[in-house]
Amino acid sequence: MANSKYEYVKSFEVEDEVMLPNLIVVRIGGRDFRRFSEVHEFEKPDDGRALNLMNACATAILEEYPDIVFSYGFSDEYSFVFKKTSKFYQRRASKLLSLIVSFFSSVYVMKWKEYFPEKELKYPPSFHSRAICCASKEVLQAYLAWRQNDCHLNNLHDTCLWMLIKGGESESEAQKLLKGTQKQHKNELLFQKFHINYKNLPAMYRQGSCIFKTEVEENVKYNENGTPVKRLRRKARIVHSENIAGKKFWNEHLSLLKEVGGFTEDVEKIKPEFVRSFQFENKLMPSTWIVIRIDGCHFHRFSEVHEFEKPNDKQALNLMNSCAVAVLEEIQDIIFTYGVSDEYSFVLKKGSQFYQRRASEIVSVTVSFFSSMYVMKWKEFFPQKELKYPPSFDGRVVCYPSSKILLDYLAWRQVDCHINNQYNTCFWMLVKKKGKSKSEAQHYLKGTQAQEKNELLIKEFGIDYNELEIMFRQGSLAFWQKEDKNMPHESKGSVQNSHKKVIVEHCDIIKPNFWEAHPSILDENLPIS
Repeated sequence: MANSKYEYVKSFEVEDEVMLPNLIVVRIGGRDFRRFSEVHEFEKPDDGRALNLMNACATAILEEYPDIVFSYGFSDEYSFVFKKTSKFYQRRASKLLSLIVSFFSSVYVMKWKEYFPEKELKYPPSFHSRAICCASKEVLQAYLAWRQNDCHLNNLHDTCLWMLIKGGESESEAQKLLKGTQKQHKNELLFQKFHINYKNLPAMYRQGSCIFKTEVEENVKYNENGTPVKRLRRKARIVHSENIAGKKFWNEHLSLLKEVGGFTEDVEKIKPEFVRSFQFENKLMPSTWIVIRIDGCHFHRFSEVHEFEKPNDKQALNLMNSCAVAVLEEIQDIIFTYGVSDEYSFVLKKGSQFYQRRASEIVSVTVSFFSSMYVMKWKEFFPQKELKYPPSFDGRVVCYPSSKILLDYLAWRQVDCHINNQYNTCFWMLVKKKGKSKSEAQHYLKGTQAQEKNELLIKEFGIDYNELEIMFRQGSLAFWQKEDKNMPHESKGSVQNSHKKVIVEHCDIIKPNFWEAHPSILDENLPIS
């Protein structure tokens, strides 16, 4: 990050490290997936292809992040267990849960056609996530038992519900018939009325799916005489088990014993409230400005693999802008957003009660939706380029108590935009036009000031930095703007019809001129005090 007088705003960032020896679990769940499944016409009560898509996304997570050693999922949720010694992202909860949900969302969209080749993905799926701090192996065991028990109870209920509906009952009538019934009653209903033995249904539906890595022997090459050279490789494996929290299942897998530890007893009684008490939750202070900042993860490599133009790729920036606009349109509590390069900051209105101001829900849903949209819109901006692997973003939420500090935060980000873009413009001109290596260009620019960089661009390359495209130099601001239109009216001639739309501008947001020119933001959402 660049240095400026606005750096002080970083002091409002709160560290959320999950301290050792707590075991970390990140659980993701579909956001409004009941509607998503209806729109996309999933089979009821269980859609095998939809579940296999979820499993494929979870498998991709384990293959991408070695610190995740076990996962368990059913329906539209998945839980990811980190090894006990993990130092991934310095164990910061917001980074972990946002990165996992982002990658999962990107993979979900990328793999959609693999599982639903005949179905169009009609809108971006999104997921929320949260971290659970398991103080001991016993808490982890209780957590896993709780989730699998929920899988069983929910699936048994849904199986009965949908068989009744398919048999002619309305949904409300079916719900009424099932109200207060126990497991035995539901099993009898399925068998006697529909000739279904619940225990004979696919294990994936009844038990959920767990994924972990096991060592398998693979041929890596062949000797000159044709004999194979074998190596042990760790590969993700999907298993369906009746009791994933049982000591027998857990203790028979050496990789889990090594990375997490074994269970000494079986869980006798499920206590959901006990497990919920370990959920890592940060409820944000009321009457403060909430800012969600998301950043591309390893986008230096991503831009190289996808051959982005250097120092700035206009299409890549417009893709980011388009995703940011989509987030504003999806999450109505976000009033404006500012972005540069591979980052974006989203500002929620001061009185927002979005997800009851729970930090994990707010950041995860925003990052997830942005990630899904990025993949869905890729071909719109890069029609000739294949998206070679899933992009991912991490995020954090910060509260700012006053509008002055909020504006200083935005100024900090725009100063950063200018400093970084000026440096990158000089750097890539030296590499592309002067033939310098990257290390030589870095050495040449080390310690130079803004004026020296401007002179370098003018004298060596004939470039006036201040004439470069404004989006590159100042970033992009997207915000809601009201429009008043005269609409015809039969008796009154015309009436004012006010509605909002999102617009994108590239301008200096450090000076007060911008805010004075947009009273709809100033007067209604950002009173300067």
